[in-house]
Amino acid sequence: MSDLTGTGITRRDVLKLLSVLPLLTVDLPTLQAGRLPAAQDENLPNFLILVFDALSAFHLPFYGYARQTAPNLTRFAEKATVFHQHHAGGNFTTPGTSSLLTGALPWSTRAFHLQGTVIAPYVKRKIFSELGKKGYYRTAYSHNNLVTSLFFQFHQDIDEFIPTRELCLLDDEFADQLYPNDYTPAFLGEWLTFRGGETRPSSLFLSFVHRLYRSLHKRMKTRDYRDQFPRGIPELHNLSFVLEDATDWIINQVQKMPRPFLAYYHLLPPHEPYLTRKDFVDIFHDGWKPVEKPEHPFTEGHTNQFLLRNRREYDEYIAYADAEFGRLYDALEKNGSLENTYLIVTSDHGEMFERGVRGHVTPVLYEPVIRVPLLIKKPGQQAREDVHIPTSCVDVLPTLLHLAGLEIPDWAEGQVLPTFGAGEPDSERSIFALEAKKNQKHAPLTKRTVMMVKDRYKIMHFTGYEKYNDVFEMYDLQNDPEELNNIFNSHPALASEMKSEMFERLVQADNNFLGA
Repeated sequence: MSDLTGTGITRRDVLKLLSVLPLLTVDLPTLQAGRLPAAQDENLPNFLILVFDALSAFHLPFYGYARQTAPNLTRFAEKATVFHQHHAGGNFTTPGTSSLLTGALPWSTRAFHLQGTVIAPYVKRKIFSELGKKGYYRTAYSHNNLVTSLFFQFHQDIDEFIPTRELCLLDDEFADQLYPNDYTPAFLGEWLTFRGGETRPSSLFLSFVHRLYRSLHKRMKTRDYRDQFPRGIPELHNLSFVLEDATDWIINQVQKMPRPFLAYYHLLPPHEPYLTRKDFVDIFHDGWKPVEKPEHPFTEGHTNQFLLRNRREYDEYIAYADAEFGRLYDALEKNGSLENTYLIVTSDHGEMFERGVRGHVTPVLYEPVIRVPLLIKKPGQQAREDVHIPTSCVDVLPTLLHLAGLEIPDWAEGQVLPTFGAGEPDSERSIFALEAKKNQKHAPLTKRTVMMVKDRYKIMHFTGYEKYNDVFEMYDLQNDPEELNNIFNSHPALASEMKSEMFERLVQADNNFLGA
């Protein structure tokens, strides 16, 4: 047999490929068809939540970053409420998003694994369920399949759940179509069968077929978009897209949705790979360098030169996401969609380029990976408000329920955000985040990192790690925002107080899993 491609693929291989292509392009009905809720009250406010994945507050100019990465978000901030010490529930998508949607921390929902989901009680404990009680039309979309796993869990309380593929240029997944009631295990099985995962694929032929099919398809798409995206088309989990398509779709979607609505749109940029649009390539070749920090015991071995280059490309990708946000914001303002709408802009987690670590899949919970933006524009708001006390992603659910006139359920672990409720904000409360992707789901947290922020101080505890077990780090975020001076041993009284509170909360979290 002749080699048709120069890669060892023969005519017989291509014939085999053609015989299985129907499996790769199966088109079954989508999960929801835009059903309407039972009752509607157009006097209630709408809620539009935009999540830009992996957007660190440390890289935004209105929080003090040196580069002008986000002129449109900066412009938006001048007519919004800006939260300066806002924290995610975890350091990657699953815990960060589940906490945002449920108003509960990962140690309660147990959604702290890659492709993880919430435990049974929290399937109904979420923003979609609660706002449904007031007749809200609820819609959701995500570029990120980790979020899609949560949507499949929550789909009975989402009126319109749009599959990721609807806004993708290249999509060869079909687990959600074949097994809508078992999306997460089906997705993992599909990954192992066709991509091989981290181990040898369970089907050598189908894995080969998948790679060939995808390679040919991606080559064509890359060629079509080469002028716009010289570094490659944005992608994640073998799904390729351009943010412009999502921007256009959201503008149209928001205009035609029934009122009142809750719209949750989770957009991938600036999550890696940092494949920005051509007009933002190399705009930050400015020679600027951040504070250099020593390697951490959890270093991934990256050099400062490597981290500086990746930081620059990440900043350029933020600029692309910001430009599309600006286009979206201007269109919604112009067409009147924001007249009775709270526009909420945030992220599920941040990104790190320091201490030998790149990205966010790491056991450390330093501020660049855990502190995220939160900007909320109230209907008609024309002046900026700044909130400097610590807040958490679990505060979004109780805040929206309060604005909709609903009671806050006792399982919610957050509180109404400052300036959005009656009474004085609690400046003495503690904020928590968790990393536990190597811990068992239904077992006490014995391999994890936990972080607590209280006022100006932050404490982290690492346990269960072979080379960094039962270690504390503590920082004064006001005087040491770069977290360079560990004061755990030099402030014993404060350290003891914060340690006791943190451990008390951990014991409470583990109580339901002691028999595991």
